Amino acid sequence: MSCVRLLCLLFLSACLQAKAVEAELDTPQNVVVVSLNTNYKLSWEWDQSAAKNHNVTFTTQYIARYKLKSKKNNPNWFMACEKTSHRSCDLTAFNLHYLGIYVIRVRANLNGSHSDWVLKEFCPDKDAYVGPPTKVDLSLAGSFLDVFISDPLTSTNVSMKDNLPELYYHIVYWEDTQAFRPQTLSTSTNIVTLPNMKAWTWYCVTVQTRYDFYNKSSSFTPPHCMQTEGATPWWQIFLYFLLSLVICFLVMLFSLCGSFWCYKKVKSTVYPSIQLPPQFTEYLCDSPGSDIPRLLTSDSESELLCDMVTVCPVLEIHDPPPEALEPDSSGRHSRQDSSGSGDSGVYSAGGSSGLQQPNSSQSDALAEGSWQGPFDLTQMKMGPIAPGPKSRLLMADEGIVDMCV
Repeated sequence: MSCVRLLCLLFLSACLQAKAVEAELDTPQNVVVVSLNTNYKLSWEWDQSAAKNHNVTFTTQYIARYKLKSKKNNPNWFMACEKTSHRSCDLTAFNLHYLGIYVIRVRANLNGSHSDWVLKEFCPDKDAYVGPPTKVDLSLAGSFLDVFISDPLTSTNVSMKDNLPELYYHIVYWEDTQAFRPQTLSTSTNIVTLPNMKAWTWYCVTVQTRYDFYNKSSSFTPPHCMQTEGATPWWQIFLYFLLSLVICFLVMLFSLCGSFWCYKKVKSTVYPSIQLPPQFTEYLCDSPGSDIPRLLTSDSESELLCDMVTVCPVLEIHDPPPEALEPDSSGRHSRQDSSGSGDSGVYSAGGSSGLQQPNSSQSDALAEGSWQGPFDLTQMKMGPIAPGPKSRLLMADEGIVDMCV
């Protein structure tokens, strides 16, 4: 029996020591749930100087409140954060029902011991804040403005109206002047036209989300400003009309100038100002007045279109000086008259008898370079070639004799 009593005393002392250690470890303070729409986060405070060292961790659990009222002595708590060193625990990922009521508890852990639990009751429908609209856009509607409102979203990007069907928006708008006289409008729709607005006036708009059952209201969105429109004044219409006329005139002018420039370029390319000489166009075209070029279909036809060409030199004999016409020792003039006429100075160059051959004495004088015969060789030159195919007289006057050879 003595051994049993001794064991009981040791167990009781160990329990008392454990209770003493737990009493020495402080519990988390100021436990709150920070929630916006369906984003939930449990946070608390902890006095770091109260612990002997900095190795303190925290454990967070949650359970639906109706399960605590069941007949089970040990309800099944769900673990949210286990032995974390942070001063907060995110509960968003556990998809707590928005209309449900939950109990959340947290405690501190140090070296195998832990503090007492701190309980916090949380109902998202009652305690969670509602956020402002996700987006607000303005659009012109004549002299009025249309406001497009995007619903606040849950953590799964679903409209908050699925959880709060009675959600609505409070709109505040005012003229963008020094005198701040706001006007208000409440609507449950996502598109609304603002009334009582002036034409050609700047207005600023801001929107707030509201839920009256638990008196919830969000913060206002940043102001969006836009100018309204109205009837266009007559001077502005005239100015637009005049400007359109000037633009049309300039467009037509540039079009005509461009067309004329293209026409000149095409004309100068297709019909150049430099024309071929007539003697080329005569043989290149079918007729003198035709623009159709002549086509040679075969070699035989091209040979038929060509005439025989004969090239012959022309010998020009200039009139000798008067002293050269004096009779020589034989009593004959140097110019022979074969026919007795005055223009008998044309002779055949192919050995015709009309041209007098020099005798032996004349040959000697010709060799010495002092012979003055019927014509001077230094005054002989070749004339232009006759265009005709036959040998004929080109020029004949008193001092020049042309001869074809």
